[in-house]
Amino acid sequence: MKVTKLLHTRMRVSDLDETIKFYTSVLGLEVIEHKTSPRGSHLAFLKVPNSDELIELTSFPPSGPVKVQEDLVHLAFQVENLEQTIMALTDKGIAITDGPTQTSSGNRFIFIDAPDGYEIELIQGPAGVPIA
Repeated sequence: MKVTKLLHTRMRVSDLDETIKFYTSVLGLEVIEHKTSPRGSHLAFLKVPNSDELIELTSFPPSGPVKVQEDLVHLAFQVENLEQTIMALTDKGIAITDGPTQTSSGNRFIFIDAPDGYEIELIQGPAGVPIA
């Protein structure tokens, strides 16, 4: 057996509306589907520019509050200009939780927190070099 494609990553969240607002207004993602599953989970599928894979956000209040472990998981997104990104985040009141840091390969990155404490890494690569 061999899988053929990554389709989406699912993340459970406490407040679906608040989390959708963060991903759309702060990061510029697009909600492409919003529905309720047969078991009652509220779902939203988000499209990331220039990516085929989706992020599935789910809220299922009977499961209790979401508790994200530190350093367990994060999402990483490429940005064109880290300095402009930092200024835009500051204007929106979003705190930089780590960085900016530069790697030996020339990538520069920062971290911010999404609702529920999920970490978001924002990376700018060196000019003309793809980020892996």
